[in-house]
Amino acid sequence: METAGFGGQVRSDITPLFVYILKCSNNRTYTGYTTNLNERLTRHNKGYVPATKDIRPVELITFLAFTDKYKAIAFEKYLKSGSGRAFLKKRLV
Repeated sequence: METAGFGGQVRSDITPLFVYILKCSNNRTYTGYTTNLNERLTRHNKGYVPATKDIRPVELITFLAFTDKYKAIAFEKYLKSGSGRAFLKKRLV
């Protein structure tokens, strides 16, 4: 995967980390992160993820890509907090 960096340079060493939001069959949302969004969504829908196994099918609502692993994890953690859930409902879903 090649990504444009600052100054128009192309970088191929960046592995994006995706923070994603799913809508579950019980109309609640599930938030997670992964480096392979398609594979992770497949795993959710096949019942391989314990947290969503009983609330399938799931549907991808939105995702954000990060180049910094720690920022992605911190954002996912924020979205699972009280103020993060309010932000999620108001701005992302």
